[in-house]
Amino acid sequence: MIVRPRPHWLRMLFVWRGSVLQDIAPQLLWTTAFAVLVTVLHGRLFQWKVPLNFVPFSLIGLTLAIFLGFRNGTSYSRYWEARTLWGTLLNETRTLVRQLLTLTDAPAGIDLPVARLIAFVHALRHQLRGSDPGADLARLLPADDCARLAAARFKPAMLLLMVGEWLRDLRRQGHLAPALVQAMEVPLGRLTEALGGCERIASTPIPFTYSVIIHRTIYLYCVLLPFGLVDSIGPMTPVVVTFIAYTFFALEALGAEIEEPFGTAPNDLALDAMSCTIESTVREMMGELQQDSGTADAYMQT
Repeated sequence: MIVRPRPHWLRMLFVWRGSVLQDIAPQLLWTTAFAVLVTVLHGRLFQWKVPLNFVPFSLIGLTLAIFLGFRNGTSYSRYWEARTLWGTLLNETRTLVRQLLTLTDAPAGIDLPVARLIAFVHALRHQLRGSDPGADLARLLPADDCARLAAARFKPAMLLLMVGEWLRDLRRQGHLAPALVQAMEVPLGRLTEALGGCERIASTPIPFTYSVIIHRTIYLYCVLLPFGLVDSIGPMTPVVVTFIAYTFFALEALGAEIEEPFGTAPNDLALDAMSCTIESTVREMMGELQQDSGTADAYMQT
């Protein structure tokens, strides 16, 4: 995810990275070239004059814009819900660590559950992206925990279970009152809900039919548009077609990109930065010196 100050208005016109222009450049160039060809041929196709004007395109363009707005609104809703869930991870992890530090009679022994909570955040990021969490787990957890997780399919859920087991053992040893266990179960349960919410977004895309309809309509609209404009605006046809095609192609590409917010595209969520932020704040609560406090900021700028 790109997070940076808003550039000067003139520089904004030429921003490349994060603008999805690199994704739509081939079809945009092809559309422009086709519009130039139609303009040169004065709207004729194999000696046949295509009888179109701008009126039907005005009606179709309005409908298409509304449909694109609905599609992008739905995609952004998924994106914002995902961001809200990761905010919940930060808040509830802080709450649980604070409770471990202040409510238990054995605060010196909480390094293990805290490490499991940090590992949970990184394991969730890897699960959502389909990457290997082995390096992060080995860095954070003891060997027996890593061995147990190696056979687990859903490692984040297993890590939350292991934190719950630690609380159970602490209660049985008499270091934690049963009422306090119930209090600690509240943030632990919310972490489970956030985990399930992220899994739901990752495993339930927007129905494919929406993408197919929009994709077909946009391409047909942009291919036929030069025939409807050439008699009205003549040589300016390629310019207008390029501008309209850029708008529609870019909106379609952006909606498809943020529909899956857990990826690594420039406009996806900065999961690396958020994971590092959660780890840093937890370690700070534990009194550990952070020598790499700029790691999250560096991620946010990439």
